[in-house]
Amino acid sequence: MDFEPNEEQRAIRLAVETLLTQHAGPARAIELERDGGYDHALAAALTEADFLGASLSQETGFLEAALVVEAVAKAGGVVSAAAETLVAPAVVGRSLDGPVAIGSLGEEVPIRFGGHAHTLLVDAGEEVQVVTVEPGWREPVRSNFMTPLGRIRVPEGAGDSLGDGSGATLRRWWRLAIALECLGALEGALDVTVEYVKRRRQFGRAIGSFQAIQHRLAQCAVQVEATRWLCYEAAADGAPEEASAIAAAYATDTAHHVFRETHQLTGAMGYTREHDLHVYSMRLEALRVELGGTAAHRRAITQSRWAS
Repeated sequence: MDFEPNEEQRAIRLAVETLLTQHAGPARAIELERDGGYDHALAAALTEADFLGASLSQETGFLEAALVVEAVAKAGGVVSAAAETLVAPAVVGRSLDGPVAIGSLGEEVPIRFGGHAHTLLVDAGEEVQVVTVEPGWREPVRSNFMTPLGRIRVPEGAGDSLGDGSGATLRRWWRLAIALECLGALEGALDVTVEYVKRRRQFGRAIGSFQAIQHRLAQCAVQVEATRWLCYEAAADGAPEEASAIAAAYATDTAHHVFRETHQLTGAMGYTREHDLHVYSMRLEALRVELGGTAAHRRAITQSRWAS
């Protein structure tokens, strides 16, 4: 199967990247992080250009939506693009009022975009509950993960059930969304690190000219490229349970490796707020533990492949 983008997909990617150049980027993410903010201006621009509706259009579908999610993550966009353009259309069949957060029933842990969400998708096991979030239910939580977090306390009976079986559908698309957001952040982290090693000089040479550095970055690049094709295949096939779990497991495991390597190669500078790496690397840390993390994704692979 050929997953190279066709002419229309290349045009979509170029258009969304052009928009993101104007409205997003690490500097914008750092600015918003100071107050735990959500980028409503970027969300409005993506909505106006109909990028958040890519999966619902007759001309495009979930693979095109995946390209949008990847591009937004690579640009450091502080919006719930994955939930809005990928997960909600697949699970609910329509767009939801954003920002959209995703969480599990009974958990009081902070979730991404929970402090700003207008809609919450709740994984309640066999079913999904769709909750319209009232402002008083939200509690923003400060963090160092370069993405706004918050708790949502939902009163009993506040959600609308999507029926039995919807829970499994949510988890399939949620895993793919995690993998795609990891992919974009991995690309951003690797790009920032490559630029750094080209500039950083030691022993009279750029450290990127040393073969040992090149080998380590090459290994990261191979893992990122593998993540890309696992994500694209799962998106093109409608997020089958096994494929989406494999993509999430591989992406989050790669996130662990790339986090370690990029921070070692950038040294102490990579941990500072003056350097762009933390915009991506800290998001990778948040994505690595979502929906149970790598171990849970691997269990889902086993369950899909061998459960009776």
